[in-house]
Amino acid sequence: MIKAYNIHKYYDDLHVLKGVNLHIKKGEIVSIVGASGAGKTTLLQILGTLDKISKNTDSQLEINGENILSLSDKNLSKFRNQHLGFIFQFHQLLPEFSALENVCIPAFIANRDKKEVEEEAKKLLDYLGLSHRMNHKPNELSGGEQQRVAVARALINKPAVIFADEPSGNLDTHTAENLHQLFFKLRDEFGQTFVIVTHNEELAEMADRKLTMVDGNIV
Repeated sequence: MIKAYNIHKYYDDLHVLKGVNLHIKKGEIVSIVGASGAGKTTLLQILGTLDKISKNTDSQLEINGENILSLSDKNLSKFRNQHLGFIFQFHQLLPEFSALENVCIPAFIANRDKKEVEEEAKKLLDYLGLSHRMNHKPNELSGGEQQRVAVARALINKPAVIFADEPSGNLDTHTAENLHQLFFKLRDEFGQTFVIVTHNEELAEMADRKLTMVDGNIV
């Protein structure tokens, strides 16, 4: 599902990723842990195509059979929209839109049929226990509800891979545990691959594999 070889990233003279190699299988839930500054979020953003690697002649990045490094910016945006989902610590929901509208946005970007998308979004929100909150705006939702809306948004285009960056970092213990269980339920029902950067030891240990980053590499 994800194959990365010799991934480097520099920010000016700062060498953040130092030749990372990685292979993640379809349907795997992989956690990435490590101290602050180890390169976890940078790696996640590169795997998620939100950032680009620093040029290196023999670097490789393949996701779902696609050679990511060969795609134009336009095709990369299209691939990201169709095949990848994202869950962030602070939800990144748009405040002026309802929960339902927020969930629909990635599918509207993909030019999918409005009626079909809205029906699918309603089903996802119902599945996540939010059928009674569909028309509420983010500021009317609890932190856990906002995060479940973000999960529904990540799922709307049926992505092959979901990238999560500290998804429970802003939640209380009980809500975080529910979110962690949800990831495994989603994997079992929909077959998605999850790559999760987390400081939450419990979530990290629940994953099929825990990868530890130290000073820009996986150890």
